[in-house]
Parts: sequence; structure tokens; C-alpha cells
Amino acid sequence: MRYLPICLDLTGRDTLVVGASDAVARKARLLLSVGASVTVIAADKPGRDMAALVDGNALTLHRRSFTEADAIGRAMVIVDTGDRTLDASVAAAARAAGAAVNVIDAPALSTFIMPAIVDRDPITVAISSAGTAPLLARQIRARIEAMLPANLGQLALFAERFRHAVAAVRPDGRMRRRFWERFFNGPIATLVLRGEGRRAREQMLAAINRVDEDALACRGQVVIVGAGPGDAELLTLKAARALQEADVIVYDRLVGADVLDRARRDAEFIYVGKAKGSHARSQAEINDLLVERARAGLRVVRLKGGDPFIFGRGGEEQAFVAERGIVVDVIPGITAALGCAAAAGIPLTHRDVAQAVTFVTAHGRDGEPDLDWPALARGGQTLVVYMGASVAERIAGRLLAAQANPATPVAIIHNGTLADQRVVVCPLAEVTDACVDADARPTLIIIGDVVRRAATAVARPAAITAVAG
Repeated sequence: MRYLPICLDLTGRDTLVVGASDAVARKARLLLSVGASVTVIAADKPGRDMAALVDGNALTLHRRSFTEADAIGRAMVIVDTGDRTLDASVAAAARAAGAAVNVIDAPALSTFIMPAIVDRDPITVAISSAGTAPLLARQIRARIEAMLPANLGQLALFAERFRHAVAAVRPDGRMRRRFWERFFNGPIATLVLRGEGRRAREQMLAAINRVDEDALACRGQVVIVGAGPGDAELLTLKAARALQEADVIVYDRLVGADVLDRARRDAEFIYVGKAKGSHARSQAEINDLLVERARAGLRVVRLKGGDPFIFGRGGEEQAFVAERGIVVDVIPGITAALGCAAAAGIPLTHRDVAQAVTFVTAHGRDGEPDLDWPALARGGQTLVVYMGASVAERIAGRLLAAQANPATPVAIIHNGTLADQRVVVCPLAEVTDACVDADARPTLIIIGDVVRRAATAVARPAAITAVAG
């Protein structure tokens, strides 16, 4: 993030606009809309938009050249003279005077840039491309405009009117937050958005006085959440909401920074990742941690890569927490097999070559699991191996010993769904440890004729590398 987004109060403050183009007039109108006092200095004849503001006595216009003294005492200076050399001179004078300065379409000369704005007063959404693609920012604004209810600002004002009443009845900060979460996600907010203010007020007063609901709402709970295969955009909507509501987030090694960025910033983040030969915490310690935080009345999100119920020990954690009388919910995620296969262009089933798909793990509680290798070696199916990076050659050997076709294609997917995804494809008979990038984690292995379909699919650029065969 190159620019820090802030909300600046300019009410009654002196601002300066240098230039009289239609572009700078739009910025002057924006300053006026937030209550700023606007002075314009322009040597040229003002354009139509600026002239309209002058005629309406909305601002003060001085028809003359800019001097350095004009910038003194200004909270903000906006510049567009049509002469970049002059723009640079004005910007330098503004910075020297301690004013924030924006030169239109010249980020290098500016100390701040103007975002595209969605205005649902008092709710404001600002979209910035850091000056790289203003048109894209405007297109995003249009999409957000279409998504947000017209009465969203009225909802914020409605909530403001009851803030003190809610605080008086609920002195505990966590209780207040739970109340407002129920309010904004519930039927009273819907009434406000529909314009039914009277009914909303009646129901709000009743809700404020139902303090018995707070005890239930403030009970600790654990939510086991699937974070998906890596790409943060593959989070489900329900998972994203849980991250925003969490007091504590307990997360694994396979959960990336992009996913964590979607969580509540003031939540407590606890890393409990496991790798081969390196455990931040044991499973028993993780179980105890979940219970401890939940019993403290906190909303705990146990965040796991992929889907928590597919080789993620989610079932063990769910049972442990539930047996201790704590409410536990599960939010499924896109498991690695689905996400990585799709990102590599590999269909896990295909009516011509694979009528079944089997997920297996290369590591069990006590080492290598006891799998039915003859059944897994049969044709007409797809085999997906989780956590098989360190034993890929051994897996291939087990399948070959069970009479699997040596020419069966194998895809070894490193960092699936991420920007640095890489897929190595080779025949089953030629799978060796050299095919596995020891430094790339996580790794998923797909075995079956469906792998051939990746060659005709649209995959990530340079994603697939053929190794022999």
C-alpha cells in the first residue's frame, strides 16, 4: 500500500485552488461539499464549471498569478494551471508552507492523491489506484455504487442516534460489539434501509432493553474455518465474515498473509503451524488453546488451509471443543484438490477417462497410512495425494508394484492457485524425488489420465513443465 487512506476534516478550513480548468473546478466543488473555505487563483479566464461556482458565490476567485505567499495558512492546495513547470513551482511553495498538495494527474508532484469516491453520507468509500489507473478506480467505484443501498447513510445515522443508549445498558465493550453485529446483520437494519424508520425505532428500543440476549451472544465459541488452497480470493463469503468477527485467529502454516489481511486488524493472531519435523505447537496444545480462549468469552476462529475436514484434523478439534461444552461451528473451504486442479487446468473427473476420484494422505497418525494400493492402482479414476512431497517416489513405487500403468501421467503441483504456482508433469514410472521442489510448499500430487487434459486447458502462464515421457 503506497498511500495511507485517511478521512480529513476540512470544515471551515482555508483551502486554495490554483487554476480554473473544469478538472480543478470539480475538485473545488468537492472541497465545498465538505465545508471547506475555497479560494481560487487563476490568471486565465475561468472555464464554464468554475465560472458557475463563482457566479453562485460559493468561492472567492482572484484573477492573477500565484505567489508563494498565497500558500501560507492553507490546509490544502489543489493545482492544475495547464503548465507543468508552473504546477511544480506552486506545489513546491505549498509543501514549504506545510500544506497538503495535489497536482491533478501528477502524483510525483503531489503529497496526496484524490480517490474516486462513493458518497453515502456519512458513509464514504474511497478507491485509489495510487495514481496508476484512475479510470480503473472509477470503474470500481461504479460497481460499488451499484452494490450499496441508497439508504446506507441513513442506517449509519440511525445507529448514531442510539449509540449512547446502547452504551448505557452495555458498559462492556465486547457486549456492545456483539449487539451492533446483530443489529447491522438483522431485521432492524433492513427496516431502516427500506425507509421504515418508525417501525425500526420501535424495534430498536425493544432490542436495547433485551439485555438477556447479551449473555448468549457473549458466550465464547470456536469457528473452524477453511481458508482454501492459497489464493485469498477463493475464501468463501462466510469465511470472510467470520474473519471480520473474530476476537482470536489461530492459523496454520498454509494460511498466507493475503488471507490474514482480510481479518479484523485488532484480533489476536496466534500461529500454530506444523511442518515436517517442526511444530510450533502440538495438537494437544492447540486443542487446549481453543478451549481456553473460548472459555474467556472470545470468538475464536481456527483457520486452516484448504478444507478443515479433509486431512486438516478439523474433526478432532471439533470433537475436543464440543465435548467441553463450547459451541463450535464449521465453515468449509475449497480443498486443495479442487483449487489446485482447477488452477492447473486438470479436471478431477472426466466421463471419458475418470469416473471416480479418491483423496488420500501420505502421512497418517503413525507414519505411512495403510492404503489399498491395488484399488488405487486401477484405471478409470483419479488419485489425489495430499502431503506427499517427501515420499513421491515411494508412492509411485507402491502403485507400480500394484500393477498401475507405468505411463499414467502424474502432475506435481507446487504452490497451487498462487502467483508462483508450478506444475511438473511426468509418467508414473519416472516419478523421482527430483521431480519435487523441496523448497516449494505446499505440494499436491494428481495421478490419472485426467492430467493429460491440462495440455488443452487454460492454465496459469508457464504453469506446466513436462519432465520426460
